[in-house]
Amino acid sequence: MKQFTECLLFWLFFGVANLLAENGPIQSAVLDDQMLYTVPVATNRVTTINFPGPIAAIDAANVTLDGKTPGQFQLAHTKGSTFLSVRALAHKATTNLNIRWNRHTYVFELVESDTPILALNMDEDSTESVVQPAPLLTPSRLLALLDKAKAFPILKKQHHESVAGVEARTFFDKPQVTDFSDFEIQIDEVFRFDTEDTLVFHVTLRNKSSREIRYLPGSFCVRVGSRLYYQSISDAPGVLPSKSAGTVYFAITGTPDGGRNELSLKNDFVVLVTRLSPPLLPVANTNAVDEVKP
Repeated sequence: MKQFTECLLFWLFFGVANLLAENGPIQSAVLDDQMLYTVPVATNRVTTINFPGPIAAIDAANVTLDGKTPGQFQLAHTKGSTFLSVRALAHKATTNLNIRWNRHTYVFELVESDTPILALNMDEDSTESVVQPAPLLTPSRLLALLDKAKAFPILKKQHHESVAGVEARTFFDKPQVTDFSDFEIQIDEVFRFDTEDTLVFHVTLRNKSSREIRYLPGSFCVRVGSRLYYQSISDAPGVLPSKSAGTVYFAITGTPDGGRNELSLKNDFVVLVTRLSPPLLPVANTNAVDEVKP
């Protein structure tokens, strides 16, 4: 009886996991971190797996990114995007992908096949998916986060416990710059305070013109892919004298609809601000970003 029950459970699980292999080239599946998803992939077709939000990380075996490194499958994924594409490179090839999303790991078994899935759309379970609200932070708490970001190198060296768990990313070697012709915004550093679901940006505003430029200090926002995240606080003077540069710190907390943003520092960020005077010149954005990673 015990053997029968174990066998029955095995085939129930195996059958559910392999439904993906039997239901046509374009499919949808509900995300379940206890499920093994078997995905047939062809050598002469591309299979795309889509997630509801930015993919945080991918672990794989026998996979090549450039097609030159030995591997049984070729994978394409843009950092911070919500999808990946795979193609088999050998007959009878198999491997697994472990995809990290929204603090869960989802396991996919890739199998070379003549009848591949071409698009697999992963959906959240609407009966269980609950948007976590962003934390409610007082102005004094937000100011404290700005102060920690400003003093981060010293605090990390002398009072490490005060910034434990804080992530930091610097751009001094490879600046991310948005160019507005007569002025530009350069991202120098970004800090993530996970408990507060807050990112603090350290940016440099540079006026390249011979005229004073004024902007609205409370209007900073960040574009990640096609999404905009508005500031929760800023420390900015609102004016840029001619031929000068100024340092600004501002924070974004949660999302515009009140949920947690869970934004990863690995994203490509574009910083925007409302300009007051003189009139805005045509924008030439050096950060062409089309996709959004938590």
